[in-house]
Amino acid sequence: MNFLGHVVRFVVAAIVLMIVGFIVPQFQVGGFWSALFLALVIAVLGWIIEGIFGKKVTPFGRGIVGFLTSAAVIWIAQFIVGGVRVSILGALLAALVIGIIDLFIPISSPFTAGKKRAD
Repeated sequence: MNFLGHVVRFVVAAIVLMIVGFIVPQFQVGGFWSALFLALVIAVLGWIIEGIFGKKVTPFGRGIVGFLTSAAVIWIAQFIVGGVRVSILGALLAALVIGIIDLFIPISSPFTAGKKRAD
């Protein structure tokens, strides 16, 4: 994926996070720049977790472990990004809503996003 593809992916992720901020009651994002930085922090934390524990324990993995890891990453990211407030219940609900949105608008993991497809 080229640089422009990564930029578009983070802008879409930021828009999704802003939509989730409107839907989920205990998940607040200050604005677009906070959402964009939050998307970047979530991607970096997910990349680190995937590098350490493997693909089964990533926020991008399917199943209950991926869901709980995603909620934990969202909750931890609030301490890094200014203008974001998330409760534990808000992180769980946000992970659920993001997972549902990801069914319709799939955003690949950082590891698979950088790889070229063998067509």
